Amino acid sequence: MQIGFDVGATKIESVILKDNGEEIDRSRRDCPKDFISIIQIIKDVVNELEKKHNQKLPVGVCHPGVHSPQTGLVKNAPNCIWIEKQPFQKTLREALNREVFCENDGNCFALSEAIDGAGKHYKIVYGIILGSGAGGGLVIDRQIVSGPNGVAGEWGHNQLPYMAAQKEELKTLNLRDVEVESFVSGLGIAKRFNKKYKKNLKANEIFELYRRHELDAEKMIEEFKINLAMSLAVIVNILDPDVFIFGGGVTNEIDFFDEIESLTKKYVIGKEYEGVFLKPKYGDASGVRGAARLGRKSSY
Repeated sequence: MQIGFDVGATKIESVILKDNGEEIDRSRRDCPKDFISIIQIIKDVVNELEKKHNQKLPVGVCHPGVHSPQTGLVKNAPNCIWIEKQPFQKTLREALNREVFCENDGNCFALSEAIDGAGKHYKIVYGIILGSGAGGGLVIDRQIVSGPNGVAGEWGHNQLPYMAAQKEELKTLNLRDVEVESFVSGLGIAKRFNKKYKKNLKANEIFELYRRHELDAEKMIEEFKINLAMSLAVIVNILDPDVFIFGGGVTNEIDFFDEIESLTKKYVIGKEYEGVFLKPKYGDASGVRGAARLGRKSSY
């Protein structure tokens, strides 16, 4: 058994995962907005669970961003600034007096689905997270591929493909404004829609209007489809994954994956792609399940 934690912008979720993949003792707490309090909550939960089960358990943690191999500090976690530029893994190891396995949340999502989820029958699994941001993770043969800088899989921070950028008539000197994330994430969709149509709606409300055939929402979501497909085609042209597995709140709003798949093929070199698009078996729970898999070398 191993304890897994999912540390996010608003919550800290924990679970014990048995060797057969069965979950026990799942819980969720609000995430405090300071680093030391986050460490203390994780320590308290570990102590409670180990006392309950009368054994010392390995600990894995998934979180936004990655630990820089150069500095050991968390980087690229803009939605969870209380761990940004902090020695998260080192501090947890000291607090718990043991090895602690830390990994990016998108990587843990992909790992979980690759081991016993929707991607368990595939070799190259690419996890796509469409939530408030746009993240991802790459798993090959049940092993996370993170790269020497820890940023493999972070497709959302690529620049929007040139043709899509032309279509959007972008005029900005801010590179963040032209990242894929700004066009396919929940926050990105809402920001662009509200700016263009002088409204104040969240992404799920825009998708609901789309389903009701409201013209402005239809136009925005049709643009979203093209931007997403072009961006996925770039991944296919480089990695050619067997399967894309989609998670996150925006994914829950999508009921047109067949259209996205057809569009993606249109932009792939040779206009052929035999991979599949799937939703996750474990949904939002895949992050914490993947965290609980981190120390299991035999599972890789």
